[in-house]
Amino acid sequence: MTEFTFELRVCQWAERHWPPTGDSSDKCVLIARQLGTNHRRWDTIVIETDRRRLAERARFGADRLDGDLLRVVRNAPTEWAYYRDVLPEPSYPWRYVRDAIHTATDRGILETRRRGNRVEIRRKWEYPDWVDRIVAIENKPDLDASAARTLTEQLQHDVALALADAVWVATRATGETVEPALLEQLPVETGILTVATDDDRASTDRGTDASVVWHPRSLDRTAVGTRILDRSADNESDLSVARFEYADPEWKATKRLEIAERAYERGWRSYVDSMRPDCRWFSLRSIDGDVLPWCGANACSQSSAECSGRCPSFEPEPPNWRTRGWPLAGGPGAAIKRLLDEQRRRHRIGLGE
Repeated sequence: MTEFTFELRVCQWAERHWPPTGDSSDKCVLIARQLGTNHRRWDTIVIETDRRRLAERARFGADRLDGDLLRVVRNAPTEWAYYRDVLPEPSYPWRYVRDAIHTATDRGILETRRRGNRVEIRRKWEYPDWVDRIVAIENKPDLDASAARTLTEQLQHDVALALADAVWVATRATGETVEPALLEQLPVETGILTVATDDDRASTDRGTDASVVWHPRSLDRTAVGTRILDRSADNESDLSVARFEYADPEWKATKRLEIAERAYERGWRSYVDSMRPDCRWFSLRSIDGDVLPWCGANACSQSSAECSGRCPSFEPEPPNWRTRGWPLAGGPGAAIKRLLDEQRRRHRIGLGE
């Protein structure tokens, strides 16, 4: 099983069964993949929230709010006011703030009017504090010694920065009395999930199952974080000094919200955007209860790197496939993208309701 396929299965498991502790509280989650900062990208992200606040976030639309838009909608007043009087002083020219104001107005999430030469703004809704927790999951189906060493350094960065509330490692269950992941030098703050899956084969049996073999510690997102830039090797001959910098809580809070917004927009089903569903061999197939992309030419659940126009088996859909339905709705590839988008929309409560 490729790491990409394993990652999709973990995403589907988390969407159905999170939290792994079995807590039955009235929480809902958004699952996304391959998001993070310029220095660190996580395989899977779990955004914990509740239905009411998720519905309040939905009023701002399905697209993400970037840092500029967040600055505007979070600080817009309840009564009309000149934008320079109510918005925080930016670290860049005000013209970019005006661009964000016009974008927010075009999206229908901010009210504006002109009073002479001044642009005044007023909020339509209060932007909710909708994110409870952000949980990062690193997916390593085959956690051998080499992969564990690389992963250990990444996890140490995550723990020191404490941008996420908790960090997990998901690895394939081996069935041994002591799972190999427990014997690796992973940070003790990191939780470990063992994921049980069968080999890739067509089936409609139960979905992916996961068990907790080590519980994570909660990280302090409100404290100053440490961003490790460089570190010395663990040997006596390396006399270099580790380099690091501090990340203040305000930066962390802003970055967490930007990550949550990107997760809200993308979800995990956006993987299809980097593949070629317009290939005649591309389809979705239920494998052990999980829905995964399937390549009919190679009879496997392919990765996004393999599924591209450079694939020697790539064949465009026949033209007559794309003219089915009225109005013209495209072929099976377009239908797959609509299906995944509708499933993603369904998990963002409040959209279209």
